[in-house]
Amino acid sequence: MTQKKLHLALFLFPGYHLGAWRLPDAIPEIDLDIDHLVHAAQLAEAAKLDAIFFEDQAAVRRSNDILAGDKYGAANPRSIHFDPTMVLPLLAAHTSRLGLAATATTTFNEPFNIARRFSTLDFISKGRAGWNLVTSFNEDEAQNYGLDAHVGHADRYGRAEEFVDVVNGLWESWDEDAITRDKQSGVYFDVDKMHFLQHQGTHFKVRGPLPMGRSPQGRPVIFQAGASEPGRALAARTADVVFTLQSTIEGGRAFRDDIRRRAQEFGRSPDSIKILVGLTPIIAETDQKARELADQMLALIPDDIALSNLKPLAGGVDFRQFDLNELVPELPESNAGKSHRDAIMAISRDKNLSVLETARYFAEGSYLKAIGSPATVADQMQAWLDADACDGFLAVPTHFPTGVEALTGLLVPELQRRGIFRTEYEGTHLRDHLGLNKY
Repeated sequence: MTQKKLHLALFLFPGYHLGAWRLPDAIPEIDLDIDHLVHAAQLAEAAKLDAIFFEDQAAVRRSNDILAGDKYGAANPRSIHFDPTMVLPLLAAHTSRLGLAATATTTFNEPFNIARRFSTLDFISKGRAGWNLVTSFNEDEAQNYGLDAHVGHADRYGRAEEFVDVVNGLWESWDEDAITRDKQSGVYFDVDKMHFLQHQGTHFKVRGPLPMGRSPQGRPVIFQAGASEPGRALAARTADVVFTLQSTIEGGRAFRDDIRRRAQEFGRSPDSIKILVGLTPIIAETDQKARELADQMLALIPDDIALSNLKPLAGGVDFRQFDLNELVPELPESNAGKSHRDAIMAISRDKNLSVLETARYFAEGSYLKAIGSPATVADQMQAWLDADACDGFLAVPTHFPTGVEALTGLLVPELQRRGIFRTEYEGTHLRDHLGLNKY
């Protein structure tokens, strides 16, 4: 029987752990230092990871609260970062196989711009581009785009549904052999193999085509994350890779089964969509040293930062109003993203964590924690893989460089020794790494 292999992407978000940046060996300047970002990408490629992935939020976190005079826990290190779509072309020049993926919101962009931007990246990287489709959950972003309040959840997903159809249509603007550049005949491209989209819908009117031929992958890889009903439907219909917040194997398996079932209902093969569970690995030579490191980083998180960090994740709920020693109560529905709200309540109940303990948990990162030696962390990952609870992981190291080095230099060799992770790239495109068909 062939051993299943997991997929593994590096989620590089400086300041994701709200205490780790204060460690003596941490380099928080990676947030705005391209040389450090290049080094991180090269470490990921040397370890044969599928991709490096960057989140994006087009606002300073809690900026509305600051304007209102509430500076409580406002100086969040997750607020400082580049526009990742500007970073990826440079990383493409310093790598040759690593997939390159970044977030771009459908709420505050136009589909023609996004289709053109990621198709360009696919050419620059020779077939390694990925777009993380989000609808934006951060209320602070709206005022940077001429709005007084965030677009409603249902409207955001309605726009996203049409947005991704337009993007895919634009990526299909050209047949693969349309551009000939035939010097003998003087024909640069075959106009019969160039297609006008002529889309006219509820949200967009886009003629097309893109001013470039078909990119190396045909379509760049689409990543998506969403736990709500419309989020799952959008992912199952359009995504190649789905990120998810899961804290138990049972929950992960149920989510994966649900997305695969929905994909089949849309006429897709369930194997055409990969589920990556978010994972925060805290790795050291021994379990005891890893636990000590985790405790050291946790102690560096101020309580006010931890509590305020939950506010945007839960749609503006101020957790200071609750008894900090009790479980998180039922949180109200909001116009923000659904996955974090649900995860906050689930983590508190499943792990019997108080409000303050839950805040500290999420201040370490929203994802599943894996703390221990390389063997211990690999055991946890392999258990999820063997249980069909995921196809792999989106790994979020706590800090740079040592957190990234522990992932790539300690954990990956252990996964390779077990035969559950590649030792060489199987192809040159991101779709190759993920086992996805070219369009």
